[in-house]
Amino acid sequence: MHRIHRTRRDWAADIGLFLFAACFAAISSRSIPLPQDMGPGWQAADQVVGGLGCAAVFLRRRWPVQLAVALLVAGSLAHYMTGPALVAVFTVAAGRPWRVTAWVAALAFAPLPVFLYELPETDESRAGAALTYFALIAGALGWGLFRRSRRQLIDSLRERAELAEAESALRAARATQRAREEIAREMHDVLAHRLSLLSVHAGALEYNPGAPPAEIGRAAGVIRDSAHQALQDLREVIGVLRAPVGDGRPQPTLGDVARLVEEAGKAGTRIDYEPPGEAETGAAPAALGRTAYRIVQEALTNARKHAPDVPVRVRISGGPGGGLGIEVRNALPDATAGEPSPAGPAIPGAGQGLIGLGERAALAGGRLEHGRDGADFRLAAWLPWPADPHREPPPAG
Repeated sequence: MHRIHRTRRDWAADIGLFLFAACFAAISSRSIPLPQDMGPGWQAADQVVGGLGCAAVFLRRRWPVQLAVALLVAGSLAHYMTGPALVAVFTVAAGRPWRVTAWVAALAFAPLPVFLYELPETDESRAGAALTYFALIAGALGWGLFRRSRRQLIDSLRERAELAEAESALRAARATQRAREEIAREMHDVLAHRLSLLSVHAGALEYNPGAPPAEIGRAAGVIRDSAHQALQDLREVIGVLRAPVGDGRPQPTLGDVARLVEEAGKAGTRIDYEPPGEAETGAAPAALGRTAYRIVQEALTNARKHAPDVPVRVRISGGPGGGLGIEVRNALPDATAGEPSPAGPAIPGAGQGLIGLGERAALAGGRLEHGRDGADFRLAAWLPWPADPHREPPPAG
């Protein structure tokens, strides 16, 4: 048999309702109209049955419907069942479905039509007691329905609060994930370019130990400068992460692409650069220029990793109203060449750079595509450039 677990609050409620039923029976005992022919023995039995009915209130949590039916039926024979019946009807209305409550209510009011039919011939005291009984039953049903509606409302509000809390936690987790992705993307974009320059020149020194001193000195200087710049970039990125929102370091613009191409050229990459016009370069919004810079930076880094001895062509075109087009193209390395490059072995990579570029372009409202195009590897991007100079495309992080 399933055991009902009662909390202290449940016990307090059950004891309180038991006392209510007992006190109601005791207070109303003098006003209950008893039959004239009812002897002392039957009166004592009636009172004992009423006491048992009051004690049965403690069963209301295990068998609420059965208890209500039994007390209502017994109330038609015994005269002290009104208090326990009120408690049982209240319990059903407060905790059972509407249909079950309706059936119990129909049973409770089943004698009402007969009473109304016999009302003209009923003694005044009996009629008053009967009307009071039906009014009390109706009140118990109404109070129980109110309690159930209130509990359902509280449960609904609690569920909404829990759902809102869960959604808030999910939004916070998503925001944290986006922040992590932006940090990873920024770290990759800033450091991969510098570190790939270091790798190229260190590989050249390793595979050409007999190079002229002047060339070794120039390569060592580039390594030193690139290392210092990488440390500076890392310090600036960490400073951005620690700084309050809005206190970021200066971001690259479209005009800085020429400097980026020049650095790559000094590192040994042959680059054919076709820049946009000076007017377009100066008029480019900050977010657009930053995204274009990062795309070119990552494309040159990938070319240096996978095709270190192959010329690269960089072309940027477009203007306000028509969007900005970026194309970076380099010939694919000879698949039959088995000798290592003079610059050293292939530079390792995590393979996340192009994924990050796609995310940047999408956040800016543009698109990016890359892949084999004949004998070349081609990376092409298009970024929106509003005709209104005061309206910038969405920030790309």
